Amino acid sequence: QVQLVESGGGLVQPGESLRLSCTASGNTRRAYTMGWLRQAPGQAREFVAAQTWDGGVRYYAEPVKGRFTISRDNSKNEVYLQMSNLKSEDTAVYYCAADVMSDSVRNGHPDYWGKGTQVTVTS
Repeated sequence: QVQLVESGGGLVQPGESLRLSCTASGNTRRAYTMGWLRQAPGQAREFVAAQTWDGGVRYYAEPVKGRFTISRDNSKNEVYLQMSNLKSEDTAVYYCAADVMSDSVRNGHPDYWGKGTQVTVTS
């Protein structure tokens, strides 16, 4: 079992930046791909970004490419999402996700996810 706890959400204006963090605990010895999903009100949960355990491969959803950057620090069991040039359509609850299979994170069905942190972008 892996427990994931997100932090860093908040209320920002369009064009501003925000950094999300996620700390993993529990059975973190496995080579998990970690990433982020989000869910806006009335919409399905969608993939945002993911990074493989060795950090060698990063995946991004098209709407966030060039604006969001995922990174991780395995020594701290943490993954981060740096979000820049935020738009109103980025408003959502952001969930940290983990799975040994990258595709499971990318298709929005990971084995583990956190409780989420709210990101609201509004003027």
